[in-house]
Amino acid sequence: MAFTACAQKESELYLFVGSYADAADTGISLYRFNTDTGAATLVKEVSGIQDPSYQAISRDGKFVYSVSETGESDAKVCAYSFDKDAGTLTLLNEQKTEGSAPCYIWVDSQRRMAVTANYNGGSISVFPISADGTLQPAKVYAYEGGTPGSERQAVPHLHCVYASPDEKYLYANDLGTDRIYKYELIASGSGLNLKEGEPASFSLPAGEGPRHTVFHPNGKRAYLISELSGRVTVLDYDNGNFTPVQFIEADTLHVSGSADIHITPDGRFLYASNRLKGDGIAIFSIDPADGKLTKTGYQLTGIHPRNFIITPNGKYLLCACRDSNVVQVFEIDPQTGLLKDTGKDIKVDKPVCLKFK
Repeated sequence: MAFTACAQKESELYLFVGSYADAADTGISLYRFNTDTGAATLVKEVSGIQDPSYQAISRDGKFVYSVSETGESDAKVCAYSFDKDAGTLTLLNEQKTEGSAPCYIWVDSQRRMAVTANYNGGSISVFPISADGTLQPAKVYAYEGGTPGSERQAVPHLHCVYASPDEKYLYANDLGTDRIYKYELIASGSGLNLKEGEPASFSLPAGEGPRHTVFHPNGKRAYLISELSGRVTVLDYDNGNFTPVQFIEADTLHVSGSADIHITPDGRFLYASNRLKGDGIAIFSIDPADGKLTKTGYQLTGIHPRNFIITPNGKYLLCACRDSNVVQVFEIDPQTGLLKDTGKDIKVDKPVCLKFK
């Protein structure tokens, strides 16, 4: 199924849905999503990649990069060209991560570098990107540490890689050692290199289990959801450095299943998803003066809300509920930030990643 550019309205975006799936089954589903009405129309289904659990889309919208979250011998990243007019993805090439269970991928705004967080590999993999969008072989940065005897923190578990708003710095969240690693991003010809930051890492309280981070639109603060503690950490940000100023619970049931975190485009509300028990999304208001959070609500969702996304116009929040096989569409109250289920569910097998373009 395809559509032409003339059929696409200004209010419509492409929605990419990554799923846990066998290579023979649909792993990436492409929809047309109307940001005025909340309606979705299926455009394309892509197979041939096992467990494409996270995607990154180049800023120019011409390329899509997807992890294949498998064991070390098979773990890889696939590069696709994206034809917006036809609504099609074409495989360009693939490269091994040399680290097992890649669960997150980041691409810089000029499409010079892709970086994966390898959860079971205890590493990140850095791929130079060629001018044609293809991936070059990876350089692997492996980490050490952990708490012997701990069930989930005996070894490093890299869970997220992301850049500062100005892309001067790259960070890697390590759930296993309660650290955020820091690198400088250095331009080199047409490419990009990593240089160990000063300091090389930031330490969090023992048992936090840092997972995902999001920057506030003003660039002055970042917000971290920790999977194990179920807390959101408010971080003041200045010239590459983080300073914690608040810890607040997102998961009051303390089941160590917090997952994702996002902020509305106007910077007024923050959301954090929780799994395993009382599955749902914690809702916070953001103080415009100091960036601190006040919990204002909780929205129950389907089972295992691993990932969610907010439309650029701030009207809808879409939540991928892996074990309910559905992407739920919630409308955001612009005054309170509370969520209302629209009932316009998008049925997808085991959805775990949502991206707009």
